[in-house]
Amino acid sequence: MLHPYDNPMEPFRPENEQTGATAFTPPGVPIQPQNDPAQQPGSFAFVSSAPPPANPGDKVPQKRPPRPSRGWRTASIAAVAILLALVFGVGLFSGWVYGKSSATATPSGVGQLQQGSNPTVTVPQLTGNNIQAVQEAVIQKVSPSVVQVNVQTAQGSGIGSGVIIDKNGYIVTNDHVVSGAQQIQVVLYSGTKLNAQLVGTDAVDDLAVIKISPPSNLVVATLGNSSQLKVGEDVLAIGNPLGITQTVTSGIISALNRTVSEGQGSSATIPNAIQTDAAINPGNSGGALVDLQGNVIGIPTLNAIDPEFNTPANGVGFAIPSNRVNFIAAQIIQYGKVIHTGRAALGVSVESVDPYLASLNNLSVNHGAVIAALQPGGPAQQAGLQVGDVIVRINNTPVTDTSTLSDALTQYSVGDTVAVHVYRGNQQLTINVKLGELSAQP
Repeated sequence: MLHPYDNPMEPFRPENEQTGATAFTPPGVPIQPQNDPAQQPGSFAFVSSAPPPANPGDKVPQKRPPRPSRGWRTASIAAVAILLALVFGVGLFSGWVYGKSSATATPSGVGQLQQGSNPTVTVPQLTGNNIQAVQEAVIQKVSPSVVQVNVQTAQGSGIGSGVIIDKNGYIVTNDHVVSGAQQIQVVLYSGTKLNAQLVGTDAVDDLAVIKISPPSNLVVATLGNSSQLKVGEDVLAIGNPLGITQTVTSGIISALNRTVSEGQGSSATIPNAIQTDAAINPGNSGGALVDLQGNVIGIPTLNAIDPEFNTPANGVGFAIPSNRVNFIAAQIIQYGKVIHTGRAALGVSVESVDPYLASLNNLSVNHGAVIAALQPGGPAQQAGLQVGDVIVRINNTPVTDTSTLSDALTQYSVGDTVAVHVYRGNQQLTINVKLGELSAQP
């Protein structure tokens, strides 16, 4: 399970705080009611899993499902199942099933981030016996660009971190840090407190940009190239865990190119996430993950939750890669919102197939991802896929459920053509689909 780096002092987020999701899977977002012509022909009976606990740690008993019946269910039953999914926030995976985020450069027509002109600390080249000196120089260089973000919401006050990325006073942080904010205050490295305005947010990537009136001595962080990172590379995390300002922890890059979800009820999914064992605690959200050249290579955002004890798992944290941060933040600064997501999309909403669902709907297979809805005019619809088709393979990669479908798409980019192998009734079909771009609109 994964969970944002939130704590009781950070903004209360009912949808994101109360539940988690299995690691490396996309969020389970219910589809809209099936009244769109693109969702025809036929209707489909979906079985929602048990509702999430009302409070963390609560046990919710599973209800015995009704006796399976053969054939397609009526539209009224499907509508009830969809209503349950909407109420409980579980079951169906929407978002039109997207793959990896391939965009790394700033989109055409979008301005570049403006670096500061203030003198910066020179970081010595790392040798076999000077790692402490290098770390000290990196901390001295980057810390002045890391801020504390104080937020006032209708539910109370919250705290997080942020990184100054533009000399005009633009600061990147997490969407979940400033979600619902009525007032935002930034505390600079010097202790100076400044009011900040929300420029824009991107809930899908859990990123937000806020702005302050920049003082003359503003220090701007340098965003590194996260595509050049290596597993085992030393990193530092700088932020405000538990409200303890300017805390630094060290570790390594544990893994790269993870696809992680913030949990059920949240639309945020981080492609190509950086996994690290650097200690990251509540309050680090929106801070800096830094390499030993003094470049910000990620924004710490998530930690893993041990499902047995429902507690944070030590040394398993995740950060949004800097290339993605640059791609999204530059758009928010210019337009106040995201124009291009850069995420490949199949254009379907799907549900995992298991033996019970297969029996209920008389499917030919008891595994895969069944199409519940088609994005109107989307890639899948244009290629000829239909509601009720069960996806069992993408090119040569088997698909057993919605999670493996998402994983199978992570290696492809916008414009790539994939062979989608499906069961349509008892018929096996292979349909080539040219992947589109996930819409930036919710």
